[in-house]
Amino acid sequence: MIELRHVSFERDDRLILDDVSWHVRDREHWAIVGANGAGKTTLLQLVCGALWPTSGEVYVLDRHYGEVDLRELRKRIGWFSAALEQRVSPGDLARNLVVSGKFASIGLQFDRPTSADYHRADELLDFMGCAAVARQAFATLSQGERQKVLLCRALMPRPDLLILDEPCTGLDLASRERLLESIEKLGRDPHGPTLLLVTHHIEEIVPVVARTLLLKAGRIAAQGPKDEVLRGPVLSAALGVTVHVRRARDRFWVRLHD
Repeated sequence: MIELRHVSFERDDRLILDDVSWHVRDREHWAIVGANGAGKTTLLQLVCGALWPTSGEVYVLDRHYGEVDLRELRKRIGWFSAALEQRVSPGDLARNLVVSGKFASIGLQFDRPTSADYHRADELLDFMGCAAVARQAFATLSQGERQKVLLCRALMPRPDLLILDEPCTGLDLASRERLLESIEKLGRDPHGPTLLLVTHHIEEIVPVVARTLLLKAGRIAAQGPKDEVLRGPVLSAALGVTVHVRRARDRFWVRLHD
């Protein structure tokens, strides 16, 4: 799915990513963690082809960047971020917003969806447990419902790779857990995409996400099975604070060391 070979990226004479090599296989779900400024967003932009590496090679979905039409390849990559909410018209119906994902737009304007498109949107909303809000205006939805609708939109074009960029931003505890349950369900769907979950909060790494990439100041601090990466000494070294890690119900929980 993804192969980065000795990738570095510089901007304004500042080295943002430094010699990053990373391999993601099909249906191998990863979490990407690190402090602010560690390089997480830049890494994702390189994966999507929005940025070009200063050095190194990028392969995504078995295609070598520099030898592929990125406009076509991006159609196979979904991106979900709570930040998209700011671009949604309050009156847009949830169902229409989901359908618009097929056309890489936000809301239906000049697009002409088919009945099959609406059927798929209904299936996705049902899968996420929010079929009841399909014909409600986006502004009337709860924050948790809005996140799920935007996630359905990202799934509409059947992406092979789905980036979940801080998906729980702004959610209360109950809404967060409901959204994480949906992500877990999606990750276990044999027909679903490979997931990349970007988060600052270790407890948001659901059980189905089995591997973790830990970044520190643009370099890989650790990568591999999350049992090996999400350990107190490893996280403490990368985050610059001493933390204690506890595991419960196949989730990891972090607190500052007393």
